[in-house]
Amino acid sequence: MTATAAFVFDLFGTLVAVDDTPQPAAAVADALAARGISVPDDWASAYREPHIDAEEGAEIPLPAHVAAALASRGVDVSDTTAGQAVIDAFEPVVETRAGAVEAVAAAGEAGSVGLLSNCAVPTLVARTLSRSALDDEAFDAIVVSVDCGWRKPDPRAFEAVARQLTVAAAELVVVGDTPATDGGITDCGGEFIDVTETSLPTLQTSLTESQPCR
Repeated sequence: MTATAAFVFDLFGTLVAVDDTPQPAAAVADALAARGISVPDDWASAYREPHIDAEEGAEIPLPAHVAAALASRGVDVSDTTAGQAVIDAFEPVVETRAGAVEAVAAAGEAGSVGLLSNCAVPTLVARTLSRSALDDEAFDAIVVSVDCGWRKPDPRAFEAVARQLTVAAAELVVVGDTPATDGGITDCGGEFIDVTETSLPTLQTSLTESQPCR
């Protein structure tokens, strides 16, 4: 790791563990029903089908997908209704990973720190952070795919957080649990730290020991 590197953490599976919604289609259907929207009998199939053409690497917001899935079956809903239903359908139960707070703090002592998360559900990252032991003010930049429009490993996702940290993507050290997505930073010239191989406590210790005496 270079002294000029900026650290970027993945959220889900890296800093926190979240109980996944076991049946997301059913959860969305229930949230829609609470708003007076009846879903079609084959809603589970409609939910799984692609309905929006998007460039490779682009994030499709889940509310847009839900609205398009309903429209494919002749059910029209407003963007607001689809968005509120999706938000209500995903209520995270959050467990902060051991060493997460300390690793983020140590990274902050070493340089700038960002958070980069693949998430198609609006506000879910913010709600997850608020229910964790993490302080969102510990991050100099928080970038979510549903907001920036691009999912890791697309280089544009890494470039989005790099811009907010005012560094080049090649200067990023991405800490994550999924080589197929978080590891995409290596294609941008940056570094990937896999927490399944280097634990957060180990990373925190390494960062602390690398700091000059003050």
